[in-house]
Amino acid sequence: MKNKQFTMPDASIILLSVAFIAYLATLFITPGVFNGEKNSHNVELSQYSTVDSALHTPLFAEGGNIGLANVLFEGLVSGDKYGATIGVMAFILITGGAFGIIMKTGAINNGIMALINKTQRVEWLFIPLLFTLFSLGGAVFGMGEEAIAFCIVLFPIMKQLGYDAKVTVLTTYVATQLGFATSWMNPFSIAIAQSIAEIPVFSGAGFRMLAWLVFTLFGLVFTVRYANSIKKAKTEQTTQSPSLQLDIADKLILVTFVLGIAWVIWGVMARQYYIPELAAQFFCIGVISAVIASVFNKQTVNQSADAFKHGAQELLPAAMLVALAKGVILLLGGSDLNTPSTLNTLLYHSASSIAAVPDFVAAWGMLLFQSLFNFFVSSGSGQAAITMPLMSPLGDLLNVSRQIVVLAFQLGDGLTNIFIPTSASLIGCLGIVKLDWSEWAAFIWRFTLALFTLASGFIFLAYFINYQ
Repeated sequence: MKNKQFTMPDASIILLSVAFIAYLATLFITPGVFNGEKNSHNVELSQYSTVDSALHTPLFAEGGNIGLANVLFEGLVSGDKYGATIGVMAFILITGGAFGIIMKTGAINNGIMALINKTQRVEWLFIPLLFTLFSLGGAVFGMGEEAIAFCIVLFPIMKQLGYDAKVTVLTTYVATQLGFATSWMNPFSIAIAQSIAEIPVFSGAGFRMLAWLVFTLFGLVFTVRYANSIKKAKTEQTTQSPSLQLDIADKLILVTFVLGIAWVIWGVMARQYYIPELAAQFFCIGVISAVIASVFNKQTVNQSADAFKHGAQELLPAAMLVALAKGVILLLGGSDLNTPSTLNTLLYHSASSIAAVPDFVAAWGMLLFQSLFNFFVSSGSGQAAITMPLMSPLGDLLNVSRQIVVLAFQLGDGLTNIFIPTSASLIGCLGIVKLDWSEWAAFIWRFTLALFTLASGFIFLAYFINYQ
């Protein structure tokens, strides 16, 4: 009998399993409460106490209450436009649709291809410029899956230049994940995580920019040194890739995108824009790009509308995960530390079990946890939805700022994406260049370990400078 290959459950299945476990927990665990100042993010363990009455969470609840069968609906309707569910879900769908329009126009892809053509003529700049560009793509708009398409284009060019398959993956996918892990404004990871953690969106950007610079330089040095070490002697003249000229529409859309990102940064820093305003800003960028594409006959209005719907549809699972994760928290009694809940009891005992270690070690433990958890849920938005509702209040109890909790999530999620076999994007890139995962793992594990060490250093630095 042929053995069936094990398949990792979908993130939604994992969350539903967690919901069932949470339901069982409410039946057997005594609710607790932290008697601190209401809505404080600095509650001490000594303020914890249990209550006499149990939650008695039902399987099916009536009258608008929470039960196991109601977990998804209650998660969907919780909060408001500034909250961690409705607002975040709307933001995900609108931003996903806007990026769907921009990517459909092909302007970003064409811009990268034009850069490839130009840098081939100055070979020593080829890898550094591409690596930096892909890293920026990961930092600014969460580039990841798109690297698969560029592997198709770049692999034959890399071979012509004397490089191998590993250089192709390093320059494209690995670069995007370094940017993703240290992003200061990625709407699909840090914006979601900070919203759920209830801290200002895109706050703490300066420290993350420093991290992006350090990690990008570290990755670039590793890539260039490896590329130079394996470069083959050319036995035939290198050919150029097909010439590509950016048309007026491409240039205008790229300018619109750059100016739009500058507008977003200005709004966050100067006007304290939050989820509603950010969603509207990205929507404007998408609409203006659609108008330009229509005027220059690059893309019809209907095609832009379809691209918006397709982009939003691709991120619908992430939005649903946010709702389902919120439903689990509601099932456990909610995340208010001052209201009796099963979650408070679980947080208290979790924090008590590691309270003996210094706070900075607890912060590092969060990085380790997120790195390991990414094996099961490699989606950045999915991992944020699942872990942030639990890790944020746990950080409060351990005197670890929520900004550091989000940083631990970012670094743990993004950096391990270059190694784990459950990352569809990584496996897709390896498949394109015909590189077996086991061979890739044997090559990249030391670099991954070095990245984790560097990430640990940044977590410790963030703690000791009181990163908020």
